[in-house]
Amino acid sequence: MAAQFLSINDEIKAFIEKQHMFFVASAPLLATGHVNVSPKGYDALRLLGPNEVMYLDFTGSGNETSAHIGENGRITLMFCSFDKNPLITKLYGIGEVILQTDERFEKLMRYYDPLPGIRQIIRMDIHLVVTSCGYGVPFYEYVGERDTMERWALQKGEEGLALFQEKYNMVSLDGAPTPLSRMVSPL
Repeated sequence: MAAQFLSINDEIKAFIEKQHMFFVASAPLLATGHVNVSPKGYDALRLLGPNEVMYLDFTGSGNETSAHIGENGRITLMFCSFDKNPLITKLYGIGEVILQTDERFEKLMRYYDPLPGIRQIIRMDIHLVVTSCGYGVPFYEYVGERDTMERWALQKGEEGLALFQEKYNMVSLDGAPTPLSRMVSPL
């Protein structure tokens, strides 16, 4: 049965900390806009308190979550168990994009080991936590993290990543600007 909470309690915290993957969902206000759902790994999530989380966001082929947060702030994180104890947990809240130029970025990076390709940090204020059974989620076994993204980011280098972000990460699928677009001066 589903249960609702106003914050992350100790039991939910322990569950989240055991997960190797989570999903991020966001959407624009535009009724015809694209809803985005992205899987995340790499030990990117940190619980900062009962109503605050953050995760490292790596350079990728799109930047939908960032654009949606810039437009309306709404974000949902979902965790699901793939082992013998089924459970789904969703965190609902308002997100904030923290770019590398933000003075808080370096302070928040102390929670992580350095990894290549970090684009930004997504921080979230949680206003609702919902758990549900997860009985329909299949079994999967965690084997390890892929190193493909790390190798790709190292091969690109800082300049190559900046060019990639400029080409692919400035606007959403629906044309909404991302916070990164404010860092790039117009041509």
